Amino acid sequence: MKIAALSFDLWDTLVADDSDEPLRAARGWPAKPAAREALYVAATASVAPGRSEAARAAWALSLDWFRREWKVHHRTPPLRARIAVANRALGVSALPDEHALVAALAEMEVALPPAPAPGVHAALERLAGRYPLGIVSDAIVTPGHDLRRLLAHHGLLGYFRAFVFSDEAGFSKPDPRAFHRVARGLGVPVAQLVHVGDRESNDVAGPHAAGARAVLYTGVVDRGGARSAADWVAPSLTALADLFC
Repeated sequence: MKIAALSFDLWDTLVADDSDEPLRAARGWPAKPAAREALYVAATASVAPGRSEAARAAWALSLDWFRREWKVHHRTPPLRARIAVANRALGVSALPDEHALVAALAEMEVALPPAPAPGVHAALERLAGRYPLGIVSDAIVTPGHDLRRLLAHHGLLGYFRAFVFSDEAGFSKPDPRAFHRVARGLGVPVAQLVHVGDRESNDVAGPHAAGARAVLYTGVVDRGGARSAADWVAPSLTALADLFC
């Protein structure tokens, strides 16, 4: 079957997800999960004074709710929805400046961005010369608008012609609609699409369910390449480019 286009996961495929954590630690900053919790707790101080432990518990409950939505229902509710869940658990109707809280949470991985995956620029340069490229990515905390900024910061945005970010699409991987949508955006039949990503459940089973083919990329984190049902396994982005160029 002809290969007409490629799509890519973002986290741990184009960008190494937690590569910013050593930089945060060197600056004396907390890890991202703790920093996000602290932002929420600080935002509740005026409406729930003296209830910081309750605010932490409410934030944890909202994270559990989000994970269920993501893993069971294959959707990634936006930050405002997660804050609303936490607020209900805390017993407050709204926070004084939720817009600022949302912006601070969304900005975290843009202000100090994780590093690009090894060899990504050279590999994309080769691949973009032969195929239209797209992105299919779950927006876990950072929304699609800011993920584009992250890609632009690393000089990667211009390689891609179509974007399916879960917060914008209303569904997330492995929902087959994500791969059908990126194929339409790239102007190719889904059967001629190859998706590249690091997670078997999302980036292999998802495209296969849509009728596309899949590459499991193991160059940042190997999550089971030896046991993968992927059509190909790529240990590096250079090896990926060699497969298709």
